[in-house]
Parts: sequence; C-alpha cells; structure tokens
Amino acid sequence: MQKIWLTALDKSEEMVKELTARLQTYGLEVNGHFWQDDLEQAAWAAPREALLDPQVGLWAVLGGAEAWGRVTVRYGLALLAMAVQARRGVAFPVALLQTQAGVPPGESLPTVFKGSQILDCAADNLGAKLIARLHTPASPPPLPEYRLDVYGAPRIGTWFEVGPLGGEWQGAMAGVAGAAEIDFQAVGPQGRLPERSTLNYPLQGMRIELGDKTYTAWAVQNVLDSSTSYFFRVRGAADSMLFCPYPAGDVAEPYVMGF
Repeated sequence: MQKIWLTALDKSEEMVKELTARLQTYGLEVNGHFWQDDLEQAAWAAPREALLDPQVGLWAVLGGAEAWGRVTVRYGLALLAMAVQARRGVAFPVALLQTQAGVPPGESLPTVFKGSQILDCAADNLGAKLIARLHTPASPPPLPEYRLDVYGAPRIGTWFEVGPLGGEWQGAMAGVAGAAEIDFQAVGPQGRLPERSTLNYPLQGMRIELGDKTYTAWAVQNVLDSSTSYFFRVRGAADSMLFCPYPAGDVAEPYVMGF
C-alpha cells in the first residue's frame, strides 16, 4: 500500500475523514496531522521525521486560499519543505489539494512549492491522479549550486544552514526581508548546529536592495567547502530570504527564496 502524508491546514475532521476514506479505496494509506500555526514553538518541525520515512511517497497539503494567505502558515510550510528537501531531494513529490476556497496561483506560492501539483480535493479522479503522481518519475529540476537546510526548536529558534555543493565559497552572506531579522551567525561542520564558532571578519546589519525588497544581511569570510556550512538564526517570519557566497568586489548573484 502506498503511503501519503496529509497536512490539513484547516481543522475540519469531517473533510479529512471523507478524503482519507476516498483515497483508501485506491489502496492508498493516508497518515497525517492538522497544521499547528505556532512559529515560536517551532510546530512546523513536528512532522519532519514522518515525511523523511522512505515509505512515504508523497506529501499532500490540504487547504484553501485563506490558510495559504497567512504569513506564518506560508513561512512554516516553507520551512518544513526545505527541511524535507534537504534529505529527500528537491524532486520529492508534493501535491496541494485545494478546497472550495482554492489555493493561490502557483507563481505566488513560496519558492519551494512552485513545482507542486495543484489538485481539486473534491475531484472524483483525485485518487487516480495521486497514484499516477506516485508512480511517475518526476522530471528532476536542475540541481541547485548550494546546500540548504533548516532547524527549529523552541529553545534554539529557527536556524538556516547554507553552503556549496562542490568547490569553495570564500565566505557567505545571508539576508531577510519582511517582519524578520537575523540575530546570530556561525560556521561549522555540515549537518549539525555548531557548539562553538570562530568567525572571520563578521559583518552585521547590511542593507541590500533587490527588486522591491530591502534585505538586512549578515556575512562572514570563513572559507566554506562541501563539509563546512554557514548557519544563521532568523527571528520572526520573513517574506523573502537571500544567501550567496561572500561577494567579491561587491558583485554577487544571490539565491532568493520567497515565502
């Protein structure tokens, strides 16, 4: 039996039970949870381990435009998606199941969800479409040139980890826009938050104008390779984030993640 993890943004037990029953008739095993919108307690991280289960072949997010319109919900969902993609790859299947209220247009979704399949949860052929998605090899998007992961817990806050996939970065820079700020940075071994860190020429509070966004950025000049990462802690819910190697000669092509 194929396994699907279902995240329900709206707490409608009746809708979830009806949807689960329909999908089970197609031989789909559905487990999941109701979304908890609580960034301070890092509630977004709760289903991470379930989604990393190799038996789970697809993540389905059930919700309408109102839920997707809440900044904290979008941000938390994007954090969870980043954490899952860091382990399962950017091609891990995600389906957005829209209720009668619909979901936002694909181009307005957080960056990590822009390749997701959008389906009507009331459609008679929903189960068939999800089975097809499970068994159809996804066309993998171009591999990014960077590593990206995120960690969250009530006591440590929200930490992002970035670094090169190959080669070296002569330092790193990261910035956030919106109702958020960076308040700590570190460098250490890839894959875990460092217990201590020595920073080379750290910078804080730089202002970067990019399009219609103003980012407040921090940076270090420690050399990073595939086994070393740059970590930065973000307070609040950003509506956009950028990061890149430390700009040499004031020239850098940042990677931008919209929330």
